[in-house]
Amino acid sequence: MATSSSSSSWREGMSSDNIKGLCLALSSSFFIGASFIVKKKGLKKAGASGIRAGSGGYSYLYEPLWWVGMITMIVGEIANFAAYAFAPAILVTPLGALSIIISAALAHIILRERLHIFGILGCVLCVVGSTTIVLHAPQEREIESVSEVWDLAMEPAFLFYAAMVITATFILIFHFIPLYGQTHIMVYIGVCSLVGSLTVMSVKALGIVIKLTLSGMNQLIYPQTWAFTLVVLVCVLTQMNYLNKALDTFNTAVVSPIYYVMFTTFTIVASVIMFKVSFVT
Repeated sequence: MATSSSSSSWREGMSSDNIKGLCLALSSSFFIGASFIVKKKGLKKAGASGIRAGSGGYSYLYEPLWWVGMITMIVGEIANFAAYAFAPAILVTPLGALSIIISAALAHIILRERLHIFGILGCVLCVVGSTTIVLHAPQEREIESVSEVWDLAMEPAFLFYAAMVITATFILIFHFIPLYGQTHIMVYIGVCSLVGSLTVMSVKALGIVIKLTLSGMNQLIYPQTWAFTLVVLVCVLTQMNYLNKALDTFNTAVVSPIYYVMFTTFTIVASVIMFKVSFVT
């Protein structure tokens, strides 16, 4: 009886848009989790006959298996992109925990990368934390135009956050990566996670653009739409480059959970600052 009541209250607390976003995010995790393994196989195959990605090479661009993994990831990201149009980033991003379980399990089976007890414990803690966030995800404010999102992005608090992220990213790329990129996983993952938080905010804006445009309010006429598009392109290319380096240099079972935790943390911080969401009710 108590379980039925709890389930009913959870559904009442989740709007229909949030539930759509939840389903899209879950399907996204399956594709993204599998894509890590396929891309890793492609990187290893390309590295055997050319310069490895971890050493600055791009021979993987000529490897069909890497492109299969990339296409799988794109499918997952499209589902993820759609999820941001319906649900808050604070709800969508933590659901990436499922992709960790998938990639860690497949890495253990296919890539023969051993998953130790602490790795298993870490995956379990990620899922527990994500579930807690999802169950208490706040309702998001209604956005009526891309200009409104732009105004939120132009507020001093978020501009300060964005400036700090860009500064830290440049320091990592030009100072720490040449020195520690091959030995310290946090350097590559740090770049991906920091830039990723800006990617998510811009993707969220584009998701709103598509949602409003399809409902009859054309948002493509606003220059802010194309500014967010440019940010997404630059950030995604940067993330892809350094994530490939991380996957080529370190074990997938290690890269995936660390990337997830850091990426989720920065995304939640960015969401709280930009959209002024709160877990306190």
